[in-house]
Amino acid sequence: MNCRVCGSSMSGTITDLPFKVTAATIVVLKDLPVIQCDGCGEFLIEDAVMERVDAILEKADTAVELEIVRYAA
Repeated sequence: MNCRVCGSSMSGTITDLPFKVTAATIVVLKDLPVIQCDGCGEFLIEDAVMERVDAILEKADTAVELEIVRYAA
C-alpha cells in the first residue's frame, strides 16, 4: 500500500495515540496497531481496529482529564 500524502510505502506498526473524547477528556490508547507511512509518518487505522477503538472510547471515564488505556486486540 502507498501513502496517499507522499506516495511512500506503508507498513504495519504499533504506536500510542491520543483521542479527544470530550472538551475536557483525552484518552491515550497504548500499543495501537496502525498502518504508517515510512516516509512522512501519515497513518491509517483499519476498520476492525477502529470499531474496537470506538468501543473503548465509549467506556471512557469522562470525569477525568486524561485516561491511558492499553489496546488489547
